[in-house]
Amino acid sequence: MNDSSWQPEPVPAGPAYDAQAGPHTRPMPIVPDAAGRDFDDREARDRGAAAAGGPPFRAETPPQEPMPSPPPPHAPQPQDVPPPPPKKRAGRDLRAAIGVGVGLGAVIFASLLIVKAVFVGVVVVAVVVGLWELTSRLQEKKGIKAPLVPLVVGGAAMIIAGYVRGAEGAWVAMALTALAVLVWRMTEPPEDYLKDVTAGVFAAFYVPFLATFVALLLTADDGPQRVITFLLLTVVSDTGAYAVGWRFGKTKLAPRISPGKTREGLLGAVAFAMAAGALCMEFLIDGGAWWQGLLLGLAVAVSATLGDLGESMIKRDLGIKDMGTLLPGHGGIMDRLDSLLPTAPVVWLLLAAFVGTG
Repeated sequence: MNDSSWQPEPVPAGPAYDAQAGPHTRPMPIVPDAAGRDFDDREARDRGAAAAGGPPFRAETPPQEPMPSPPPPHAPQPQDVPPPPPKKRAGRDLRAAIGVGVGLGAVIFASLLIVKAVFVGVVVVAVVVGLWELTSRLQEKKGIKAPLVPLVVGGAAMIIAGYVRGAEGAWVAMALTALAVLVWRMTEPPEDYLKDVTAGVFAAFYVPFLATFVALLLTADDGPQRVITFLLLTVVSDTGAYAVGWRFGKTKLAPRISPGKTREGLLGAVAFAMAAGALCMEFLIDGGAWWQGLLLGLAVAVSATLGDLGESMIKRDLGIKDMGTLLPGHGGIMDRLDSLLPTAPVVWLLLAAFVGTG
């Protein structure tokens, strides 16, 4: 065999080898391809391996991106950063509440200073609106149809009778109103009769009968001063509870009934009301003493808080926040009467015990 018939030796099976593997390895010959170009036999092997489905002779590994370095152990993670504490909010529109409160106070004081009968008319209007709000919510949320007409007529009669005839007149009007509720409901089908008349009698006692004690306060010689004392102590108690509870309140008073009320707020109500009571008894009530005002203020703080919790219980049962929307920043009339209604008989009774009913 001569040199002209030399062909590249076949690549042996097994792993590829490099021309630099050893000193006795002969250099790979340069042979032309079909186009007349020279190529290295190693390139041929690479192409052959690629054609056979294997990796090329010198497969280059693609560059890998560097792994991100973990943060140092002392660096705070985003989820570990505590959120900023929420800011306390008043929970209502203070501007509207103050404006409405000042307006109502002006109407009340003006009516007291002009003629007593005018103030009685203001009480009657408040009672009628309160009865309408209460009976409307009962029907909307519970399907209870308390007769509104006998309640309105009987409620107005209770206030007027209490002012004209005293406590006896108020009791008689209350009994007649309850009887009127029973009879009025008989004009409708008997279904839910007991439920409707029970709600009607409750509404008659809760709103107009308790409000009658405001008229009884007015019948005394210093009636306007007694009414002012009653209103002022109730408002001061609510204000003290609100201010102290909003600023320092931590321990819930009755979380299942009114989550916003705190024991610290109750202490604020007691302190504010006792201070105001001492001043009122000393300077407004004829024959009053400052120590009587302390007891009066304590009783008002307790009764006003219980009254507020009582209506909160009713609203919880009905599933509503406010009884109405008539007073911006306050809710409805009943939302302002909640602490006043149960406080009226307490103030009347204590003033009668301290200085008499004359």
